[in-house]
Amino acid sequence: MNHALLDRLKHSPQLPTLPAIAIQALELTRKENININEIADLIANDPALSAKILKTVNSPFYGLPRRVSTISHALVILGLQAIKMLALGFSLLTDLKGNTPIGVPPFDYIAFWKRSIYSAVAARLIASKIDLLQQEEAFLAGLLADIGILCLHRVVGNDYDEIYAKATGDPQALIELTRGALDVDHVAVGAMLAEHWQLPPVLAEPITHHHDPAKADPLLKSLVEVVHAALIVGSVFASENPACHILSVRKEMAERFKFSPEDTESLLAEIGTSTREAAKLFELNIGQYRSYQEILDEAQQTLIQLSLQSQQQVQTIKKENETLLVRAITDPLTGLANRARFDEFFNDQFALAFKFQRPLAILFIDIDLFKEVNDTHGHQAGDEVLQHVGRLLKRAVRNIDLAARYGGEEFVLLLTETDSHAAAQAADRIRLAVEAEPIALEDQVLRVTVSIGVAGTDRTRIFMHASQLTNAADRALYAAKTAGRNCVRLFRPTPQAAAAK
Repeated sequence: MNHALLDRLKHSPQLPTLPAIAIQALELTRKENININEIADLIANDPALSAKILKTVNSPFYGLPRRVSTISHALVILGLQAIKMLALGFSLLTDLKGNTPIGVPPFDYIAFWKRSIYSAVAARLIASKIDLLQQEEAFLAGLLADIGILCLHRVVGNDYDEIYAKATGDPQALIELTRGALDVDHVAVGAMLAEHWQLPPVLAEPITHHHDPAKADPLLKSLVEVVHAALIVGSVFASENPACHILSVRKEMAERFKFSPEDTESLLAEIGTSTREAAKLFELNIGQYRSYQEILDEAQQTLIQLSLQSQQQVQTIKKENETLLVRAITDPLTGLANRARFDEFFNDQFALAFKFQRPLAILFIDIDLFKEVNDTHGHQAGDEVLQHVGRLLKRAVRNIDLAARYGGEEFVLLLTETDSHAAAQAADRIRLAVEAEPIALEDQVLRVTVSIGVAGTDRTRIFMHASQLTNAADRALYAAKTAGRNCVRLFRPTPQAAAAK
């Protein structure tokens, strides 16, 4: 964080200053037991402010059934908090939307205030839709959320304006570009300004955390989330490329506030209509007005393209995840399951076999004299032998079984719903197939044999643990090796012998 720049901003004469009426309004907002007459007197002492507030409360923006003629009457109808926020909002905007200070380069104030007023109206309407009491606070927080942009423009000047232009209206891109160039961003500057102005938490929290609501004070998190969503809405109406922002709003409203697609479209249309009136009331020039329907019509083709791209991306990600999953459980050399996949499958199948007393058989398969193959013909020939045996084993199992490379030249087959006798027969078929099928190398033909050890549960609970079954198959494999290799041996347990393993 560039604290030197923040300090420079704080003490810059170009920093927006608060009019006296705003300072007094802020003091009143900090009072817990404010008297209605105090705020009424404050506003009444500023005829221009009184006129603006009365014009606002009598406008379609509030839609009151009766005309309000005095500030006191407005306080009774709308409540103290609403009038306080209006008074503070109008007084704060006095300097912020004024003419560019001397020495400060020109700035696209129309684009800035366009997004701000749309965000403010969106915040107020969203707050209303979700029954959040702080609707007027949401409006003012939405209006001031990006005030740090104006501060950076006024103090840093052209260097910041180039960054702002490069972001092309994308708020996240603006944050990243500003951090990269200045080691600070407009959100941090806005937070500094909120603290400098001593804004109440109900305004300071949304300004400080609207880009990351999770960090907000839990008591104000709902308000901050509303402002966060409202700023995305602001981009729909202020961006030259609104399509991606429309998709973001739809996603945000559905996930965060559980809005239906119809509710979101209706909300956007209402925001478009209401903002036109609000901009007039706050005397903000937002350029040419376009309804949401006009924006949607223009963005429709892009939305279709983005939707197709999104679907393609989902499919691509799905395929990539499937590929990664396959790689995670597959031996890369032979294409069989790897040891981790076997262990997982075996433990699950053993638990089922034990619980329901179903047959389950395991075959340990070892390539005979494999070290001699490597020593005589090289490791590439050894790899071809492993691949060849792997292909034979893959053909030998059903889709309810599993063939895996256990390690080195050792393989394992797990045969579900198979007793020891049937497993031994399957093992001998595999042994004969390996013996009968030669392996063609570059310069010669190689033949190998395998030794196989078999063990099975045979509808009993003689093996109490999975490791006892694998130990039994391993002992049978050792017996096949000591019997001269190229043979099958079946473990025939006694209850005492199996339980001891």
